[in-house]
Amino acid sequence: MSDPRAALDAIGQLPDSEIDIADAALHLARVDAPDADWNETRDHLSELARAAVALADTLRDADLPTRAVALSGLLGGRFGYQGDTETYDDPRNANLIHVVRRRRGLPVALGVLWLHAARAAGWEGHGVDFPAHFLVSLTGETNQSILDVFNGGTPLSVRDLRALLRRVEGDKAELRPGLLRPMSARRVLLRLQNNIMTRRLQADDVQSALNCAEDMLRIAPDRSELWRQAAAMNQTLDRVAAALRCCDRFLALAPDGDAAEQVRALAGTLKSRLN
Repeated sequence: MSDPRAALDAIGQLPDSEIDIADAALHLARVDAPDADWNETRDHLSELARAAVALADTLRDADLPTRAVALSGLLGGRFGYQGDTETYDDPRNANLIHVVRRRRGLPVALGVLWLHAARAAGWEGHGVDFPAHFLVSLTGETNQSILDVFNGGTPLSVRDLRALLRRVEGDKAELRPGLLRPMSARRVLLRLQNNIMTRRLQADDVQSALNCAEDMLRIAPDRSELWRQAAAMNQTLDRVAAALRCCDRFLALAPDGDAAEQVRALAGTLKSRLN
């Protein structure tokens, strides 16, 4: 589609299983960098897919660990993708167009490329929302290989995962059920964009952060918490009617609980300003 926001609206109507994660990330990147050459990125995604198909053909009978190492050799080795350790907070690290051009990015942005290649190869894979560090899992019938895409796709053992967790949560942290829970494609994309929105809020650029939230809502129109965040940003920008619409949408999706009561209170405050 020529209009990236129209494409995002269409993606928002798809079931998760039908989302092309790299294509969706490219449309998000186009919105964020409208003057960049997105066709170059699209061509590169096709190149990655062709290379992954060829790789899968040579590894038809290989076991899962061999496939995982080969996939990382393709992206981290042949194509040179790595995490940006020097300028981690550079906003380009969350924009797929710039990530492809620089071969550097945040873990979740790199993960989109790993998942794109895995899908092209016909291999099952998903994102892993590990504490403070996005990972990718390739899965077999009874096992999985966890890859640290920020470090070139290094396969992680149980010991490695425990060490990674302890760097975040302290020396006594232990692996627990749910840490390797699969992420949907939509959640991966939202995590990607949340990096951009958060950095804009930290820079006190509320308007740009709201623009990002609105684009996130295009692909996830039923994500109640995003409507709540959009309501708060609209309130900050003194857009009372828009904030009320966001409150109404949140309450339609999540009418019960403490958050709903807080949003009702916010809506009451906003309505008093209209009188």
